[in-house]
Amino acid sequence: MEKVSADDKSIAFRMLPSIDELLGTKTAQAMIAELGRKRVLSLARKAAESVRGDIQKGFTAEDGENQTSTRELLLERTVTRLDGAWQAERNLGIQRVINATGVVIHTNLGRAPLSENARRAMFDASGYCTLEYDVKTGKRGGRFSNAEKLLASISGAEDALIVNNCAAAALLVLSVFAKGGEVLVSRGELVEIGGDFRIPDVLVQSGAVLREVGTTNRTKLSDYKDALGEQSKLLLRVHPSNYRVIGFTDKPSIADLADLAHANGLVLYEDAGSGAVLDLKAFGINEEPVISESINSGADIVSFSGDKLLGGPQSGLIVGRYELIEQLRKHPLYRALRIDKIIGAALEATLEAYVRETANEEIPVLRMLAMSAETIEERARSFKVRLEAAFDLNDSMKVEIVRGTSAVGGGAGPDLSLYTALIALMHKTHSDAELERLLRLAKPPVIARIVAGNVMIDLRTVSESDENELIDIVKSIN
Repeated sequence: MEKVSADDKSIAFRMLPSIDELLGTKTAQAMIAELGRKRVLSLARKAAESVRGDIQKGFTAEDGENQTSTRELLLERTVTRLDGAWQAERNLGIQRVINATGVVIHTNLGRAPLSENARRAMFDASGYCTLEYDVKTGKRGGRFSNAEKLLASISGAEDALIVNNCAAAALLVLSVFAKGGEVLVSRGELVEIGGDFRIPDVLVQSGAVLREVGTTNRTKLSDYKDALGEQSKLLLRVHPSNYRVIGFTDKPSIADLADLAHANGLVLYEDAGSGAVLDLKAFGINEEPVISESINSGADIVSFSGDKLLGGPQSGLIVGRYELIEQLRKHPLYRALRIDKIIGAALEATLEAYVRETANEEIPVLRMLAMSAETIEERARSFKVRLEAAFDLNDSMKVEIVRGTSAVGGGAGPDLSLYTALIALMHKTHSDAELERLLRLAKPPVIARIVAGNVMIDLRTVSESDENELIDIVKSIN
């Protein structure tokens, strides 16, 4: 076997594998089957160029030192770079994960997990479907008319409309009813939520003019009255979602704002954020507006998210007075903001559970929030026994049950902590950070959290059907 010093760059360059040789390896052939030849060819050239750069510098990136190189070694290292690029490509796409964080509505992990009925509905709608077709008459039907009827029914509103997210709902409402005029909103409600999304930015895009009233912690009805003028078109109430101002605070009720708005010919619009369709006080969630209560109190239009407390897919749900919803439906902007058939099918299936009054059993978010201390403790004890049995005589992993808290997430109940029993994992040789990383890089990835030097698994957000797979993943870590 011919050997040369890595310092002899000209010889080392000649020993680099050709692209054809690289594409002929088992790794490249497997990649071609998954990614296609054109994409793998591009990655192969980048891998070869990376190793060429190492030779130019006089060392390999893996060990940082000058070493003797061989054709086999250079091929092996180029294949390693190619495989690394492959794994990176795989991690870029959306993939299923096991959420062991205990955050029920986890924005980074897709917010609300869908019910089985919603998943089946999405599959059924993925082919030809009755998106805009009336089977009874054989003529064109209304898009999402059934979902809108269901939404109006469970919210107590006259009508409903569905767009692609809550920001789109706010943009549409403000564009239709406040463009060129003033929107009165409390200074304490000019919030920023995830992704640098700010309420004032939506106001600007809609063509409305912001008129701040009151102070950060106290806004009175008289503040709105004093700010009314000829350009006033809409009163806006924004639920602060992911933060709370406590202590010396005050704000008018929806009923009082409704009376003021209607006496002056204005529209009262509430952006309710997470949007609780059911009263969730039994779960300890006391601060989230119940949509039907806002409607009954006189709000003309209320918008909220479909993928948070409702437990459905990403969508912006708008409910309110019939004539106002009709104006929104007929506006050209609505067509740009409406949802597709897949989301519509999942949302309809989700809403049907509420109409059937089976939502608490069917909707995963509600089941997780309702999980009692006794239930979570029993699951934790059972999981610990099965996990320890899976290790047999392997003492590399220590497992304990500790008290902890889960979170609602999604901007709902930011000051609420749900009691939970956590599975604490401690590895004999791996640090907490390394153990968390190995779980995260598993197939499927297990997303956990680190608390006080231990990797914690919260079964509140792990479905019982995923427990055996989770045990196998933990067991596979040596």
